Amino acid sequence: MPFLPVSKEDMDKRGIRQLDFVYVCGDAYVDHPSFGHAIICRILEAHGYTVGMIAQPDWKDDDSITVLGEPRLGFFVSAGNMDSMVNHYTVNKKKRSMDAYSPGGRTGLRPDRAVIVYGNLIRKRYKDVPVMIGGIEASLRRMGHYDYWSDSMKRSVLLDSGADILSYGMGERSTIEIADALNAGIAVSDITYIRGTVYKSRTTAQVVDGITLPPYSQVQNDKKAYAKSFAIQYENTDPFTAKPLIEEYDHSVYVIQNPPSYPLTTQEMDDVYELPFMNDFHPAYEDMGGIPAINEIRFSLTSNRGCFGGCSFCALTFHQGRIVQTRSHESLIKEATAMTGDPHFKGYIHDVGGPTADFRHPSCDKQLKYGVCRDKQCLYPKPCGNLRADHSDYVSLLRKLRRIEGVKKVFIRSGVRFDYLMADKDDTFFNEMLKYHVSGQLRVAPEHVSDNVLKYMGKPGNEVYRAFLRKYGEYNKRTGRKQYAIPYLMSSHPGSTMKDAIQLAEYVRDLGYMPEQVQDFYPTPSTLSTVMYYAGLDPRDMKKVYVERNPHRKAMQRALIQYRDPKNYGLVKEALIESGRTDLIGYGKECLIPPRPRKEQEDKDRKHTKDSKADLLKDNRNNKKHRINSGKRKRNDK
Repeated sequence: MPFLPVSKEDMDKRGIRQLDFVYVCGDAYVDHPSFGHAIICRILEAHGYTVGMIAQPDWKDDDSITVLGEPRLGFFVSAGNMDSMVNHYTVNKKKRSMDAYSPGGRTGLRPDRAVIVYGNLIRKRYKDVPVMIGGIEASLRRMGHYDYWSDSMKRSVLLDSGADILSYGMGERSTIEIADALNAGIAVSDITYIRGTVYKSRTTAQVVDGITLPPYSQVQNDKKAYAKSFAIQYENTDPFTAKPLIEEYDHSVYVIQNPPSYPLTTQEMDDVYELPFMNDFHPAYEDMGGIPAINEIRFSLTSNRGCFGGCSFCALTFHQGRIVQTRSHESLIKEATAMTGDPHFKGYIHDVGGPTADFRHPSCDKQLKYGVCRDKQCLYPKPCGNLRADHSDYVSLLRKLRRIEGVKKVFIRSGVRFDYLMADKDDTFFNEMLKYHVSGQLRVAPEHVSDNVLKYMGKPGNEVYRAFLRKYGEYNKRTGRKQYAIPYLMSSHPGSTMKDAIQLAEYVRDLGYMPEQVQDFYPTPSTLSTVMYYAGLDPRDMKKVYVERNPHRKAMQRALIQYRDPKNYGLVKEALIESGRTDLIGYGKECLIPPRPRKEQEDKDRKHTKDSKADLLKDNRNNKKHRINSGKRKRNDK
């Protein structure tokens, strides 16, 4: 199966006069199932629809959206695999120097707030053609939300983009239902019944058993109201228990969210990932340096989606949901075997996982019937009594993949939950992971060591991580292996005070090296942590949370984690003095920094050495002069 049409010439070669749908995307066109646009287009094609791709159109040129002509049924729009603002800006709101989803890593090929820009660009040229928006950017901005980059509340992206329908979450089911409804002649304004979608309406009479959120006019100006609204939204992310949500805007306009789509079955997951993908970027990018994002995932396997980890700073609950869905062993083995025939394959499968690699089934048996619990998490603050901590299926899968001819090693890079690992009483996976699937370093994500911060993160207490490290060390000692656990750490998360940051710095000191993976907390749309950052309240209990928003003080917290970097000396010293921790300034092994920065100390040492040499030279000259004078006196005496 060739690549999708990207030009009229491609359409002519296929004998297509008018496409059913055109997909507009902020990413370059990569026909691989790790890219959302590829899945949506291929699944539409599998259901008999013709689809064309306009990747990274020039949004400054109105004609860029017309290169494939007017579609018969409508446009689908996505910003790409990342939120366009996260793609463009660092947490310090500085422009990034690379875009891994663009040719050659070039930046500037998509606009800020791409879904809004593309939607309005289409609406400008095609007044009456249905426009459907989806992907991560639309999904996480589906209702009124806090926007970090403007430091303000924003309306639902459905309204600002001019689109007709928003598909949130993983959109396979909703996409086909929308397409079939349009194909059946149903007006887009009447497509109000599909799960996993958000639509706008002048009335709420059609909504059955819905929950009315605080109106946008209220959440726009009242942080407490927004925190309460988000808490309701967060409690309604499960397809088995969620109710429709209604958010009112000015002029009697309502944005209405239907309950999420039901999770895919294993067979349905297999069907999606076995669609005829080209598993490569479009050849048009070859001379431009290719698409960097494919390098890591080209030889990786997606075995699951969804996550019951429940980290506060993660948007997975809001996007994919907490119910884990998996592919079959047979489907994954088939894909892995096909990889071995790729001339670029070197024998290494880079990853077998998903949001969390070792989640291969729902956390408990009742979820597929009753849904996930509204009032508690599966792993936080400790594993639920109903949790099924069992890695046997994952172990079996990995063993099969290792036995495939041509496969040298199978890595696990998408990360394992160390608390889930510790909850499993059977150590088989623990041992086999370290023996076969780690190469010198295992990356884990404690994120912090302060229990005060961890509770806001929704992560287990620090003792769980320490117990994991002890077990990890015992295994390495027993087997004679030298493998390291490399922690991901986060600074300035809501709840983190300077005292907590210093506690984390002391942990880094005891590690004996400076971690490279340090993330300053990034308030991305629609996470619990982002609401805490904006409102100063924890939506789960509405209690106040300490939040560090001052850029300089945030820099101090981050610098403490990387205190060994000479560039951070001034910030670290300022933080320690301010916190009354001058005991950590000195030359003792417990100290973080010396009294003077390295360069200043080196300059002083150099000056001391130079002065010493000058004094020695002066002494030598004086001694020589003294010897000459003494000789003269002796000759005169004679």
